[in-house]
Amino acid sequence: MTTTTVTPARTGGMTKDERFVIFASSLGTVFEWYDFYLYGSLAAIIGAQFFSAYPPATRDIFALLAFAAGFLVRPFGAIVFGRIGDIVGRKYTFLVTILIMGLSTFIVGLLPNAATIGIAAPIILIALRLLQGLALGGEYGGAATYVAEHAPPGKRGYYTSFIQTTATLGLFLSLLVILFTRTIMGEADFAAWGWRIPFLLSVALLGVSVIIRLKLNESPVFQKMKDEGKGSKAPLTESFARWSNAKIVLIALFGGVMGQGVVWYTGQFYALFFLQSILKVDGYTANLLIAWSLLLGTGFFIVFGVLSDKIGRKPIILTGCLIAALTFFPIFRMISSNANPQLETALETVKVSVVADPKGCGDLFNPVGTRVFTAPCDTARAFLSQSSVKYDTVAGAAGAPMVIKINGTDVPYTTAAASNPSITAALQAAGYPKPGAANTTIVKMSNPFDIFRPQVAAIIGLLFVLVIFVTMVYGPIAAMLVELFPTKIRYTSMSLPYHIGNGWFGGLLPATSFAIVASTGDIYAGLWYPVTFALITVVVGFFFLPETKDVDITK
Repeated sequence: MTTTTVTPARTGGMTKDERFVIFASSLGTVFEWYDFYLYGSLAAIIGAQFFSAYPPATRDIFALLAFAAGFLVRPFGAIVFGRIGDIVGRKYTFLVTILIMGLSTFIVGLLPNAATIGIAAPIILIALRLLQGLALGGEYGGAATYVAEHAPPGKRGYYTSFIQTTATLGLFLSLLVILFTRTIMGEADFAAWGWRIPFLLSVALLGVSVIIRLKLNESPVFQKMKDEGKGSKAPLTESFARWSNAKIVLIALFGGVMGQGVVWYTGQFYALFFLQSILKVDGYTANLLIAWSLLLGTGFFIVFGVLSDKIGRKPIILTGCLIAALTFFPIFRMISSNANPQLETALETVKVSVVADPKGCGDLFNPVGTRVFTAPCDTARAFLSQSSVKYDTVAGAAGAPMVIKINGTDVPYTTAAASNPSITAALQAAGYPKPGAANTTIVKMSNPFDIFRPQVAAIIGLLFVLVIFVTMVYGPIAAMLVELFPTKIRYTSMSLPYHIGNGWFGGLLPATSFAIVASTGDIYAGLWYPVTFALITVVVGFFFLPETKDVDITK
């Protein structure tokens, strides 16, 4: 880690050049996140378009995994583009990444679906997601490093917090474009072909971002180092093959970024997926609820960035991880009781059991969606999970046929039936809600400003709290990562832990958490994933993560 020295903060506001640096870096990064999150926001529709050959449950998991594919390759993008950034420069590297990201997104908007070109459609889609992930792996580290190296001492948390808003602003922008297009076109046309419009619009945003970024100069810290001939010729070796630096990479990952990643993706992406796929809130309403929470909470990235300049990065990040881990379960239960109160009541009052010979029941954990279940015990539990029914599995007599009991009454289950009307009717008679439009108790917003009903306001308030957790852990993280590593290997060193923490631990969260829900029969069980990793980060970070706010990053 670089040498620590306390340097007084510069008085006065930003200069014109500094404002332009932040604007240009942030605008391009907003665009990249917009591109990346379009897919996540439209995962259900894209699943139907490109994975239509599979049943709905498997289709949802495949759609989430295609979303996660972009996250899986982000560390590799960090290595490739981080090395280029440390050798060639920050500016030119994130010009390349933005071009790759923008063109990949535009092509998704043109890509024929599975009904038109068959298996080639999902293959090409996943390839484009991989390209997006590689590009994003090089983008964030470049933008964060570039802004931090322009920031005066004592204000790096403040300056880089603008970069931290870009992920949320990109998601917010994607939600707004989707909502606007949905409202203009109607749900049927949007699901059929209108979903392509937000992807195609990205080409205009790409042009603006590239033009603005071309006006940037190289980072002064990097340029000075390069002029003095002190740059690294082997940033990968210096970053990861030397224990003195590799140790800091590991501490940054497990003591900071891992917990930050799972808190972030729980508060923004899993919350959206939970509303739509588990609580059965319609896509229009779910997107509006998330959009309002982001609008209200985004400014707190800057609040916590500024606060980290005063009290430090470490206490804010670890406190955010700890509070999130302790409150996720009650917050999501309160979201359920407001978004779908009849479901929440049924979860508490209706007793559903699958009674079967243990030898006939397998493990339903299926995060990659490739397993096919045929045993009655397994197909019944999968059906109940897809219906958001809480159940337990009871060991029956050896060789006895499987039985589903609803409040103590045996109900026939037909393995071959896709809808199982007898089970559905018995569940609804016991208290479970009717699906879709037939259920008037599920929260529904008629327009973007329908926010003053108690049910809607309560959900937005709870989602806002989740966003506050996100801003606590994410607001200071860029400054901390920049300050942990020396200039000559900074881009490479900081990018890898960031993209493993966010790309792997965070990006795999929705699919893994949903698979945990399906395998346990408990709609809240998926929260153990972020809670566990957030608590690990609190412990590792408390003992091993150094405070960095007074580090001199010019060395």
